[in-house]
Amino acid sequence: MKKIFSLIIFFGTFCTVKAQSTDSLQVQLARKWTNSKSYALKLAALMPEKDYEFKATDEEMTFTEQLLHVADNMNWLSSTYLFANAPVKRDPAIKLSKAEVLKVLAEAYDRGLQGHNRTSKMQLEEQVKFFAGPMTRRQILILMHDHQTHHLGQLIVYLRLKGIKPPDYVGW
Repeated sequence: MKKIFSLIIFFGTFCTVKAQSTDSLQVQLARKWTNSKSYALKLAALMPEKDYEFKATDEEMTFTEQLLHVADNMNWLSSTYLFANAPVKRDPAIKLSKAEVLKVLAEAYDRGLQGHNRTSKMQLEEQVKFFAGPMTRRQILILMHDHQTHHLGQLIVYLRLKGIKPPDYVGW
């Protein structure tokens, strides 16, 4: 009897989770976010630490600045608009090692995923004040995806300029 009850609970839970994940853009974006984190960390790991201050042109950010910009943006968007915990303040004047930059980036992606998971379907439709004009939280979530994708594309160019082959793209 115990085994049958356990099987019913297991399959009931599995079917519920399966039904939710195939029908929810939010759940699909969270899965994509996890893949983006993995890809971003692979990109960041490939650049030698000595080249973390490299920039493609004088007008561009350095490799480090690109990574920290991505992290800072996701920390801000996810904690301000998507109910993630606020990050510990980082002093931008302190130069970080490659390992520290990777840690900041990984934590920012985790915070972004927390924002994905903590924002309900109803909250996604709420309009919020944003510097570029009113947006829904759903638009903020999609903006977060677009922004990090934009900067990861720039980092691919930085790697190629240094003669480093970037990892194969991982999307969904």
